[in-house]
Amino acid sequence: MLEVRNIQARHGLLQAVRGISFQVRRGEVLGVIGANGAGKTTLFRAITGVHTDMTGSVFLNGRDISTLRPSKRVAAGLAMVPEGRRLFPDMSVRENLQVAGEHGRPGEWTMDTVLDALPALKPVLRSLAGNLSGGQRQAVAIGRALMTNPDVVIMDEVSLGLSPIAIEGLYESLAQLKASGKTGIVVVEQDLRRATGFADRIVCMLEGLITLEGAAAELSHDDITNAYFGLDNTGGEGRVSHA
Repeated sequence: MLEVRNIQARHGLLQAVRGISFQVRRGEVLGVIGANGAGKTTLFRAITGVHTDMTGSVFLNGRDISTLRPSKRVAAGLAMVPEGRRLFPDMSVRENLQVAGEHGRPGEWTMDTVLDALPALKPVLRSLAGNLSGGQRQAVAIGRALMTNPDVVIMDEVSLGLSPIAIEGLYESLAQLKASGKTGIVVVEQDLRRATGFADRIVCMLEGLITLEGAAAELSHDDITNAYFGLDNTGGEGRVSHA
């Protein structure tokens, strides 16, 4: 579904992403982990067309969408839940969802099916988004992405700043989305346990590079933590080879 080829992205003189390539298949969950500053957010802003100082190619369902504007990439089937949620705070939850639906594609994700998947939103539909808790705002952001009926949805820092209870509820809802098997999901997650427990495959980033990639079930905790901190398998400094 989603194929990324040799993405490189800069912030002025700083090269934040250095030749990243990966694929996400239909129904697959890709967990992306890495410390702050690893280049994760810049990478996914580049993939969705928001960060324009980049080179490389992005394919969705075999179509090259690399030159499309962000709104056209949404229309093609690529959605993002950005870090910080970025809702319309003076609009109700229902209105935030409706706006997304009006700019998305027809499909099975409607107001009713999104609310079934994210039941925490039902009691707050008329509430202003700016008045919600962190967990509720994150649920709205996910619901908004689903309303566009994406083939692939990218969720940046999905549990950042949420309480343990809110995180549990959020991942219960994401499990329903995963179980449908129709949408490719990319989850950027700081919690290694969550990432390895939920994802089918793991990608670890460090300083703009992929330092480890493999099936979540086949990677050990040491493999992942070494890649996260830039250590080799003997505990020294270095890169971890791709799985």
